[in-house]
Amino acid sequence: MGFVKEFKEFAFKGNVLDLAVGVIIGAAFGKIVSSLVEDVITPLILNPALKAAGAENIAKLTWNGVAYGNFLSAIISFLCIAMVLFWIIKGANKINKKEAPAPAGPTDDQKLLAEIRDLLKSRSNI
Repeated sequence: MGFVKEFKEFAFKGNVLDLAVGVIIGAAFGKIVSSLVEDVITPLILNPALKAAGAENIAKLTWNGVAYGNFLSAIISFLCIAMVLFWIIKGANKINKKEAPAPAGPTDDQKLLAEIRDLLKSRSNI
């Protein structure tokens, strides 16, 4: 099998293309979430909370040369992004929630078997 033919079979399999589309959409969605956190959540909620706590420049906090402020900033950023993703996924799940179908009644065979069972029970009681 030639290299080109082998590569073509690999590259154009359905799951490879689906994965590529997922990665591209995931990257675009990541930009949306990052912008929401950096441009909306942080200025509205996080900055006032940090000012109230007296830690306006959290990224510049150091102790004996250890820049633990950057680490704290990364943790806070992660928690904000995780919370926003949780809200988005929860909302999407609410929208896409399908009602469970009502359980189907007994089939004709099941009804017939139930009648036979009942008849056999009534005969054994005689």
